[in-house]
Amino acid sequence: MEQLSKDMIELNQHFTTKEEAITFCGEKLVHAGCVEPAYIETMIARNNLLSVYMGNFIAIPHGTDEAKKHVLKSGICVVQVPDGVDFGSDGDEKIVTVLFGIAGKGDDHLQLIQQIALFCSDLDNVALLADAQSKEEIIETLKTV
Repeated sequence: MEQLSKDMIELNQHFTTKEEAITFCGEKLVHAGCVEPAYIETMIARNNLLSVYMGNFIAIPHGTDEAKKHVLKSGICVVQVPDGVDFGSDGDEKIVTVLFGIAGKGDDHLQLIQQIALFCSDLDNVALLADAQSKEEIIETLKTV
């Protein structure tokens, strides 16, 4: 995951709702010049259509297919949420401790989602990200992705 830079990593964040967490990821992508602000609403819409919760305490917020027109360049942010944020609905708790906000130009987003999902299918990898004490540690952990 060579395009990950320190300014796209946030440690020890706290969110009350999944919408707040998704918006935060979207704002990181906007500030990095990856997407237009309108992309954030499509990230929330995408989660409402089909949850971006991937299991193993991971969520991968991204926009809908129609949102591709708002993507300026591919990008990814990693947000650590030590206390977790609930991505479940109707009382079905799905706690997320690491968020990967992504925007992909063309078909890049599919490849990013697959790489992240495969890496995070191993709970030990998720624990390394969730317990990381520095941005450098997260970058090192994700170098194998």
